[in-house]
Amino acid sequence: MTEQYKDYKNITENISDYMAQLREHAPDAMGGFSTLAKSALKDGALDEKTKELIALAIGVTQHCDGCIGFHAKALHRLGATKEEIAEVMAMCVYMGGGPALMYAADALRAFDQFQK
Repeated sequence: MTEQYKDYKNITENISDYMAQLREHAPDAMGGFSTLAKSALKDGALDEKTKELIALAIGVTQHCDGCIGFHAKALHRLGATKEEIAEVMAMCVYMGGGPALMYAADALRAFDQFQK
């Protein structure tokens, strides 16, 4: 029996392909979203890494595989540690119960996949 699990690198690559199509077919809306994302992530009272940790937590509690993948990838790029991810995931489980626990485990898996 083969091991089955979510491949977050594959998930983000597949979503990226279709996001490119959305940018082509709906450039104004996608441009607006891009501007919003850049503005929200810009260093201010909170740094970008802290904001990405928050985004990952929201992705977990909203059960969004794409969000988990993209924000785990960003956190790897920003030098987050697995311990930081785990502490944020503990908060997700505390606030979101069992369903959050399932996605919190997936968030750790996603972070590990981007380390390889």
